[in-house]
Amino acid sequence: MIDTRTAPYAVLLLRVALGGLFLAHAGLKLFVFTPAGTAGFFGSLGLPGWLAYVTIAWEILGGLALILGVRARVAAIAMIPVLLGAIFTVHGPAGFFFSNPKGGWEFLAFWIVGLVTVALAGDGAHALRPGTRAVVKA
Repeated sequence: MIDTRTAPYAVLLLRVALGGLFLAHAGLKLFVFTPAGTAGFFGSLGLPGWLAYVTIAWEILGGLALILGVRARVAAIAMIPVLLGAIFTVHGPAGFFFSNPKGGWEFLAFWIVGLVTVALAGDGAHALRPGTRAVVKA
């Protein structure tokens, strides 16, 4: 049985954690690898370099939407293609376990499960609702 008193806070916790991970990965691409370096890496995978810039922007916008709870269900679903792209281009060939060289896809698959959970469970507590001036507390 689901505890309807605490479930919205569980979704809030999951939203913030997932959004934070996306912001961390965008930060890695911006400040460590640099956007140009990330574009070069995408190019080495056979992807267009401009897709790196789109990915960075998508991770920032999606991460913020999840953290703030702005259309969190939509944001969660919208972030799944980023992770699938990472699985099919980089991490998939490395095998399942993330501890493998070049990191496997287990972490990304679990991340997708978290996003699907947010999409199914709803926005959760303290979500900003577009078109309103209020924060939904729960």
